[in-house]
Amino acid sequence: MAENQFSGGVWPVMLTPFTEEGQVDYPALERLIEWYIDNGVSGLFAVCQSSEMFFLSLEERIKIAGFVKEKAAGRVPVIASGHISDGFAEQAEELRRIAETGVDAVIMITNRLAGQDESDEVWLANLKKLLAELPEDIKLGFYECPYPYKRVLTKEMTAWCAQTGRFYFLKDTSCDIQNILDKLEVCRGTNLKLYNANTATLLESLKAGAAGYSGVMANMQCGLYSRLTADYGKQGMEELADMLTLCALIEYQCYPVNAKYYLNGEGVAMTTVTRTKKNTLLTETFRKEMEVLRRITGKLEEQYLRN
Repeated sequence: MAENQFSGGVWPVMLTPFTEEGQVDYPALERLIEWYIDNGVSGLFAVCQSSEMFFLSLEERIKIAGFVKEKAAGRVPVIASGHISDGFAEQAEELRRIAETGVDAVIMITNRLAGQDESDEVWLANLKKLLAELPEDIKLGFYECPYPYKRVLTKEMTAWCAQTGRFYFLKDTSCDIQNILDKLEVCRGTNLKLYNANTATLLESLKAGAAGYSGVMANMQCGLYSRLTADYGKQGMEELADMLTLCALIEYQCYPVNAKYYLNGEGVAMTTVTRTKKNTLLTETFRKEMEVLRRITGKLEEQYLRN
């Protein structure tokens, strides 16, 4: 891949399809990869929270990362995390083994590097210790994963990481435009690119220099986010961003069950089985709301993708 492989666009936080028996469904995962690529993604973020990584064994995480990399090879780059352990030695082992799959960058989870009540100084000391255990040729990134608690990077933490030259991807979940602007300031001119997960602040962040979008709604409105990230400076994009912001409220419904239900309607056959929620939580009312989202998405696609 080219050196600018992290320079922009949409990077979906990938789902993990499961069989009715709860095993990883690799044929469905391959169909999902094709759907993402057909909808204009710039890269794929495998083995993340949307992938239910905290409920996957290490061997499952490794196999999924390798599978996605193999199927997407030569078309889009792939990054992966799977960084879920509490212990230092286990974390180092996870990261090394994910790197061995050949993914284009290995993503660290910010809340794994210090406890919720520990300081940024402790966090940074632990990061330095972990970096010393990882080969310097492994490209790295960060994900401010909300589970089990959200650890948002400060401007100072981001600056230190950016200056190492080892970090290339930051999935920002702060939902705070000032925090995002601060990070963008210290990332400018470095390898580190910021990808916003929050739709409400997305357009403003793109105009300020954010590289793109890496969030939940790329599992439902992928093509529209691809258009917004590509053409954010053009006429009509504010109206699109407003509509996407309203649509993104569906995230709070019954995710990721609802996304799997939605994708079935897009022709991506998979069960609605997850390991994080019972699929029976997707009530008839929720299903009707998803069909409303599908109709709205179709109208927006007619307006923004086909004209």
